[in-house]
Amino acid sequence: MNELKPKAQRLPRWMRRPIATDQSYPDVRKLLESLQLNTVCASAKCPNRHECWNSGTATVMILGNICTRNCRFCNVNTGKPSPVDPDESARVAEAAKRLNLRHVVITSVTRDDLPDGGAQAFANTICAVKAAMPEASVEVLTPDFVEHLDIVLDAKPDVFNHNLETVERLQATVRPQASYEKSLATLRKAAERCGVQVKSGLMLGLGETDEEIFQCLEDLYAAGVRLLTLGQYLAPTREHHPVERYLSPEHFDKLAALARGIGFEGVAAGPLVRSSYRADELARNRK
Repeated sequence: MNELKPKAQRLPRWMRRPIATDQSYPDVRKLLESLQLNTVCASAKCPNRHECWNSGTATVMILGNICTRNCRFCNVNTGKPSPVDPDESARVAEAAKRLNLRHVVITSVTRDDLPDGGAQAFANTICAVKAAMPEASVEVLTPDFVEHLDIVLDAKPDVFNHNLETVERLQATVRPQASYEKSLATLRKAAERCGVQVKSGLMLGLGETDEEIFQCLEDLYAAGVRLLTLGQYLAPTREHHPVERYLSPEHFDKLAALARGIGFEGVAAGPLVRSSYRADELARNRK
């Protein structure tokens, strides 16, 4: 395994932020604990957790907290998942209602052990949230179960997100159980459906070149993606794929301008941007 490069170990000043909590933070934590819900905020060690929970929002992670894949960038536990909880969708809806969310983001671990990859659980959760919160918009961030995607899309999410994560050359290293083409096929199929905004995201700093990023953006746009997130990769532990470079905020600004030039309608780019970070703003404030 490659060792972390010395220059990549030193966190640049623009990646440092104060950690503070206000009254909403413990309220959100207690609510999620009481409803026995997992979040990608905690499981993936998201650097924005304090900001999001302080503002009274969180990204719920359905289908448990054990993933069947072992991606080199991800902090979510890998192993044998628990059986699907049939009551989970109702608890997600209850959390959305009690938090009074205007935009509900639902993601999951990857469940290759399930015949439909967990697609029906997504559909059930979308329907439960829409029934409880008719005025709220719903965004889903799903695995690459392209064969079962219609089950999710038939439940009419407002935003469909599937992250390409990295450039084509690094897929086998970073996402050994996924593929560049399958992810693009998933996004392409979603884009064929009317009424759903299609979104994807990349982590940068894994060893890609700017030229490879440009090609990736063109491939995503050709697949029908119109909402895009670009963020800095942070290695959760020394056992994960190393950080090869830290991109400056100015570098992210240039990439955002390039993406908008290609035609993306909504772009969130910055060192601390993540796929569900301020997702409501990205969906609402398209150019």
